Amino acid sequence: MSEPKDLLTTNRKALTINLDGTKYGTFAEIGAGQEVARHFFQAGGASGTIAKSMSAYDMAFSDAIYGKAPRYVSSDRLVKMLDHEYALLVERLDSQRGDRTAFFAFADTVAAKNFKGNNEAHGWMGIRFQANPHEPPSDIMIHVRMWDKENILQQQALGIIGVSLIYGAFYYRDDPRQLITSLLDNLSSDRIEVDMCQFSGPAFANVDNRLTSLHLVQCGLTNAVMFGPDGGVLQPSEILHRKAILVERGSFRPVTHVNVDMLRCACAQFVQEPLVKGKDFIVLMEITMHNLLSSGELDPKDFLSRVDLLADIGFTVLISNYSEYYRLTSYFRRYTNEMIGATMGINNLLEIFNEKYYENLEGGILENFGRLFRQSVKLYIYPMRQDAFDRYLSNGAPPAHKSLDPTAELGTSVLITAKNLSVARHLRNLYDHLLENHYLECIVGFNPDILDIFSREVLSRIKAQDPSWETMVPARVATAIKKRHLFGYIEKIATPA
Repeated sequence: MSEPKDLLTTNRKALTINLDGTKYGTFAEIGAGQEVARHFFQAGGASGTIAKSMSAYDMAFSDAIYGKAPRYVSSDRLVKMLDHEYALLVERLDSQRGDRTAFFAFADTVAAKNFKGNNEAHGWMGIRFQANPHEPPSDIMIHVRMWDKENILQQQALGIIGVSLIYGAFYYRDDPRQLITSLLDNLSSDRIEVDMCQFSGPAFANVDNRLTSLHLVQCGLTNAVMFGPDGGVLQPSEILHRKAILVERGSFRPVTHVNVDMLRCACAQFVQEPLVKGKDFIVLMEITMHNLLSSGELDPKDFLSRVDLLADIGFTVLISNYSEYYRLTSYFRRYTNEMIGATMGINNLLEIFNEKYYENLEGGILENFGRLFRQSVKLYIYPMRQDAFDRYLSNGAPPAHKSLDPTAELGTSVLITAKNLSVARHLRNLYDHLLENHYLECIVGFNPDILDIFSREVLSRIKAQDPSWETMVPARVATAIKKRHLFGYIEKIATPA
C-alpha cells in the first residue's frame, strides 16, 4: 500500500483516513490533551472515522475504566487501554457495520512537561486495528520521549506522530521500515525520539521486531534499543529505571569464554561496591552500530546471530549508536542515578585514551573524562597477556601507547593490567589520577587459562573448519552455532572408509 506523493502533511494524512469509509475507531488519550484526535476533527469528515474520543485525566476515573496500574505512563497501562477500548468498540458496533468496517482503537498515555518542568517527558502510544473487516486485530506500540522545552510544543509533536502512527498502520503496514521512517514526517529527532517499537498480530506475522528496532537506530529515531534474554524488544526506561548498571561492550562475533568470564568477574566486584550493595542492578551486553557496520553495510543475519547467541546464555543486549563511553553513560543517566560500571579489556582501555576521538569536544580528552566519571562511574579492566597485547599493537594501535611500564619484566607470561599499563607520556599523570582514585579497577578472580581467546580468532577458525574453535566458546554457544550454521560454519561430511 503506497502513499501518493502529495499526502505528506499531518492534515492530509488525517483527512485521507477520514474519507476512507472502511476505517472506524476510538481515541483514548491520557496526559497531554486529545492532540491526535484533534487533528482528525480539524481535518474535516471526522464523523466518518471517530466513534468515540475520550480522556480520563483523573486517576480515579482512569482506574475505574481500565483498572489500577502501578505506573500510569507504562506499557501495561497502554495495553489495558487498547484491550478495553477495542473490545467495547467491537461489542457495540460489529453487528451494525462489522461487514464493511475495519475497526481500530488508538490510545496513548503521556507525561508531558509539567508546570515545574522537573519531570520526565515521555509516553506510550499504540493502535490495535483490523487490516480488513472481521479479521483478527494487530497491534503497533511505540514509546516516545519529547525533547521540546515547552509543554505546548510537546503536545503538538505528540499529535503529529500519533497521526503518522495511525496512517502508517493502514497504509504502510506491508513495509514496517517505511512505517517507522514515516513516524517523523513533519517532525525531527530533536523534538521527539522513538526508542521502542513493537509489532504484533497477523498483519505482522513475518516481522522480526529486533530488526525493526534496529531500524530505529539506523534512521535516527533513537540512539539505543534493547532486547531481553527471550529475544523480545524491551523499553529502556522501564528496564533501567533506578537500577545500577553494569555493561560490557564487544563485538560478540561470536561470544567467547573471555566475554563471559570478564562479565562474571566484574559483576562479582560490582555487587560489592558500597553504592551497589543491596540494590537492584542489571547487566548488559552492548554492541555499537559502528561495530555492526564495520563491513560497510548491516548484515541482518549477522546481527541476529549475535543477539541470539547472547540471549541463549541469558544476557540482555543493548544496541547503541554511542561510540564514546561518556555518551553511553550519559544515556544511562536518563533513567538512573545509581552506580554505573563498565568492564573492558586492556585494548579498549587504550582506545579510551586515544585523543582523536575527542577532537569534537572543546575540552578534548579532559572533557571526555570529566563527563565519563562525573557521577559514580567505574571501569573494571580485564588483563591481557603480553604476547596478545603485542599482536594488538601490531594491528594498528595508537603508536604513542606502550605495553608496560619501563620497569616491568617482559615475556609472554607477563600480564598487562590496569596497574602496569603505560599510556602516552603526556597522559600519564591523568591515568595515574584515575587509577589512584579507583575510577579504574583491576579485575580479579579471572580464569588465566582463557586469556588468549579472541573473537576474531574464533571466527577465523569457524570459517576454516578448524574444530578447535568449540573449546573457545561456551558449550551452548557452540551448539547454537553448529545447529544454526552461524558465522560461516559448515558441517564436515564424514569421508567413507
